[in-house]
Formats: sequence, structure tokens, C-alpha cells
Amino acid sequence: MALVDWKDEFKIGIDEVDFEHHEMIDLINESFSEAKRSGSSEALLDFLGEIFEKISAHFALEEKVMCARHYEDFASHKDDHERLLDSIRDLMDDFIIGGSLDEAHFGEHLKNWFVSHFSTHDAQLHKLMSK
Repeated sequence: MALVDWKDEFKIGIDEVDFEHHEMIDLINESFSEAKRSGSSEALLDFLGEIFEKISAHFALEEKVMCARHYEDFASHKDDHERLLDSIRDLMDDFIIGGSLDEAHFGEHLKNWFVSHFSTHDAQLHKLMSK
């Protein structure tokens, strides 16, 4: 079962960003499945670290595009990126301290964040890109 299902509505109209959106969702789904299969704490921590790294890199690309286009909602969009990164860091800290991860909660959190972010912040960015 996938954590996040890809939808074409996640596209913003910039091929490089759209490719990374799709790649990121695939990575999240594949990594999470692998971490669950192995069942080890190390695999889950590696999963969280890899997701954090890939999402951070993607956000840097998106933010570069927004800056280059003088996107007026840059601060709000970046703040939403930071909220997700903060929550992943918090989950990593909790996992390191407590040794467990509520997989269902984490999966639902990622799914809700992506669907919400893509349908709001990225949809607004798409409108700018299509002008």
C-alpha cells in the first residue's frame, strides 16, 4: 500500500520540479515499504534520514525557482516547506529517543501534507508559471 498516491494535479508546469515531485512520492513509498519489510530500527531511521535529505533538496530547487521568478508568496510557501522539515526532524528525534515510530501516523501525516501543499501552495505556483 502506498503512503502517497501520485496524481497529475500535483504537477506545477515546470518539468524539473514535476519530475522531482513524482520521484519524491515514489521514493517515499518505496523507502517506507522497505523499512517496514526489514522491521529494523536502523532501516526506519535510514528511511527518515533519506526522506529528509531528498525533500530538503527538492525544496531548495523549488525555492530557487520561486526566487528567480520573484514569486510574491515565497515566504508563505517556504514556511510550509519548513513546517514539514521540522515535523520530520521531530519524528526522527522521537524515534531516536523512544525507539519507535507510529508508521500509520507518519504515513498519514506525509500524505496529508503533500496533498494539501500540492493543492494549495504548488497550485498557486503553477498559476504563476502558466502566465
